[in-house]
Amino acid sequence: MSSVKKKRRLKISQHKRKKRRRRDRHKNKK
Repeated sequence: MSSVKKKRRLKISQHKRKKRRRRDRHKNKK
């Protein structure tokens, strides 16, 4: 169970990072 929870947290972390990067790019374009 611990392993699954850790993997899930990593996936969420990666997703958040991608979204943040996209937002930064949009801000730079503007």
